[in-house]
Amino acid sequence: RGRGRSRGAALLPSMLMFAVIVASSGLLLMIQRGILAQAGPPPPHPNAGPAWRGRGVDAGVDVDVDAEVLRDTRNRTIGALCGQRSMPRSVWDLPAAQRRTLLRHLLVSDRYRLLYCYVPKVACSNWKRVLKVLDGALDSVDAQGKMDHKSGLVFLGDMEPEEIAYRLQHYYKVVFVRSPMERLLSAYRNKFGEIKEYQQKYGVEIVRRYRKGGGASAGSDVTFAEFLRYLLDEDVERMNEHWMPIYNLCQPCAVRYDFIGSYERLRDDAEHVLGHIQAPSSLRFPERQAWYRPVTAQTLHYYLCNTPRRLIKDLLPKYILDFSLFAYPLPNITTEFCR
Repeated sequence: RGRGRSRGAALLPSMLMFAVIVASSGLLLMIQRGILAQAGPPPPHPNAGPAWRGRGVDAGVDVDVDAEVLRDTRNRTIGALCGQRSMPRSVWDLPAAQRRTLLRHLLVSDRYRLLYCYVPKVACSNWKRVLKVLDGALDSVDAQGKMDHKSGLVFLGDMEPEEIAYRLQHYYKVVFVRSPMERLLSAYRNKFGEIKEYQQKYGVEIVRRYRKGGGASAGSDVTFAEFLRYLLDEDVERMNEHWMPIYNLCQPCAVRYDFIGSYERLRDDAEHVLGHIQAPSSLRFPERQAWYRPVTAQTLHYYLCNTPRRLIKDLLPKYILDFSLFAYPLPNITTEFCR
């Protein structure tokens, strides 16, 4: 009984934290959308999905209360927003450009009746490996060699409208999300610190545009502040997929996802999905690549606290739906935190 009380006490701060998140970020969201006046009590999202059940784990396994609170928060916030009259009810309600973006990010496994909306910088390469193994295009998720992001994959956008509609109605639909600022920092470090193609295509232009006398740059020395200034001036619909908001990539109002996993709980949430579709028990989500440099809390703190505060505040509205819908707190850039 004592252990139960201590466990409940330990869970309480986490649950309260999520309540604060949804209260503050949800309010900011509604102010941004101009819908605060007509917003009633949030309806429960109809696709919360079954409780987590690992493969080979007894049905009586303890429920992860924090995870359940998080899912409920996300489902209710999405339900509140998507219940508004102005929001799309289906893929066909989207403007043509938004629909194309969505459909080319939805990957299909007909064998396992799965739709997965891939989000760059949210473990999407490893999910693509999993899909290739599920459909027999790859022998193992641990296969060596450069990842091919096209071959061996089936995209919903390549199908006919009636085939698209059937799969959207009957398949298990999944998306994985990540804290917006952490995802942006991951994209920045990877694309401008390691990939020459991005340095030449984007980096050279960013430095030329935002740095006085930067015309001689090869694009490999873009600062994080310069990258954020570039994002601030970009049209969201024209952004590169690696930093386009998750909302615009996967349209959670037009597609009712059965499960929203998170990068922060990647292994457990991946096991949930694999268990739900009854994937072979031998298939496990891949380990992180040896060369991968994770974004730690300390790394994020360093970059945020060494970037002009006004710049971060001005950028938040472009990603406010990702913060609010997926229950991520706004970044702490107070003087006290950064001291």
